[in-house]
Amino acid sequence: MSAAPVTGPAAGSPLARFGLGTAAVGRPGYITLGRELDLPADRSVEALRERTHALLDAARAAGVRYIDTARSYGRAEEFVGDWLRERPQAAADMTVGSKWGYTYTADWRASGVPVHEVKEHSTAVLDRQIKETLESLGRYPDVYLVHSVTPDSPALTDPVLHGRLAELAAEGVRIGLSTSGPAQAAAVRAASEVVVDGRPLFAAVQATWNLLEPSAGPALAEVHTAGWLVVVKEGMANGRLADRNATGPDTAGLRALAARTGASCDALALAAAAAQPWADIVLSGAATADQLASNLTAAHLALGPAELAGLAPLAEPAEAYWRTRAALPWA
Repeated sequence: MSAAPVTGPAAGSPLARFGLGTAAVGRPGYITLGRELDLPADRSVEALRERTHALLDAARAAGVRYIDTARSYGRAEEFVGDWLRERPQAAADMTVGSKWGYTYTADWRASGVPVHEVKEHSTAVLDRQIKETLESLGRYPDVYLVHSVTPDSPALTDPVLHGRLAELAAEGVRIGLSTSGPAQAAAVRAASEVVVDGRPLFAAVQATWNLLEPSAGPALAEVHTAGWLVVVKEGMANGRLADRNATGPDTAGLRALAARTGASCDALALAAAAAQPWADIVLSGAATADQLASNLTAAHLALGPAELAGLAPLAEPAEAYWRTRAALPWA
């Protein structure tokens, strides 16, 4: 199975390799650094619906053709579905990826919530959430991912669940997984071995890869060669690689390259992800129009071997990276 095609006037555009994620704007709370600077004081449903639609409009106008959302992103699926229904041409030319397996539990609060989302990779949750996704989007997603799979997830071993996912695949939905944690590579490789009726079940992955956490790269290259769609998430490390936050000694190489090239740190971080030959789509997690515009300049930055080698020392041990991420506050 080949990667999801891009159609329409954006086909062949460098922007077609970039997507817009909705994790930061589909709910009032998230773990991106500097979030209090990015969103209005009014984080009502209508305010964030308006922000999401404005970002989707700007992304599509720029040439982006991939949208990422999830059941656990508050009301993001609903916002995306409303936007698609109001814009029939966008519905025809945008590829929509969504995720199931986490249930949003924050009740539209940004902080002070013991648990913002609860993970369960079961057939019961799949059956409930695919119905919710259909209701929100008004259609099956083009790509449907098991959310945040780790090597111990039942999504890798439950034959009943595999059968239900295979039924969705038979409807034309590309089935895959997103990964998180220091063992992303192991989860991806385990998923590549799951077979239903003699055919591989999974054909897509959305994984964290960035200059600080590149450990999944070899496994992503393997499944890309096998025909999987590979989507890169968290290319800016939840804001750690944004200009306003990339101020410490750990990001000195990124700042130096930004100074030499005149490019922003965020654009260089995303360009580094796009320079990986296995990366089909690189997500922007922008929460403002200015962030999106800056992120998308990455499409016009060609980083060569020398630049990428100069950025390689930014990499942290995977365990340390994920400990830092786990400590980021919801705000």
